Amino acid sequence: MHRFANPARFRRIADALLPWVGGAAAITLAVGIYLSLFVAPPDYQQGETVRIMFVHVPSAWMALFCYLVVAVASLVALVWKHPLAHIAAKSASPIGAAFTFLALFTGSLWGKPMWGTWWVWDARLTSMLLLFFLYLGHMALMNAFENPERGQKTAAVLALVGVVNLPIIKFSVDWWNTLHQPASVLRMGGPTIDASMLWPLLIMALGFKLYFVTVLLIRMKSELLAARARSLRQLAIQQASRP
Repeated sequence: MHRFANPARFRRIADALLPWVGGAAAITLAVGIYLSLFVAPPDYQQGETVRIMFVHVPSAWMALFCYLVVAVASLVALVWKHPLAHIAAKSASPIGAAFTFLALFTGSLWGKPMWGTWWVWDARLTSMLLLFFLYLGHMALMNAFENPERGQKTAAVLALVGVVNLPIIKFSVDWWNTLHQPASVLRMGGPTIDASMLWPLLIMALGFKLYFVTVLLIRMKSELLAARARSLRQLAIQQASRP
């Protein structure tokens, strides 16, 4: 992995990948949205409201996946001192926070007609809200100290501690009696959802993941350019202060 530690090499790789990954994300999302809105049938109980699922469920999956990326990058940064790991964690965190907010928001839209309320303090919803706060805390700690390295290390520790919340989110509907329905796709014994809804859901999930990779590469490139600009400014200030 240290082969990719050189910022210039990483930017060259990112520049080569971005058109392909970005294009694949756009095509996959377009196909997924079309299948979700016009091909997938309405549910026999939920009616057209079920279409919220095609955004809500992939967003929830991505909220967990993005946090796992942040945690793994933080571990790599703390243990192996990989120079791009902190940048990867910092870049992934806002994307994960956006997916988490989207999952919570669409879940509320889904919950109102299904449960008769926008929000309940059950285990799944509360643990997802905690995940959103973990993202916010990670982003805040990254910029909370004058010394960037101190902020990066503190945020990395928080990210690793917060991993405990991921299995709680996943298994909360099995461990406790909640309003949230149990897993119907990622479960032992295979999916229980019909193929006419399963395929649009999986295509949307793939599109969201490709979108994440695209935005992550863009954000990492921006962070590297910002770091280089800061270094050049500091060098210019040092040179100007010399007699």
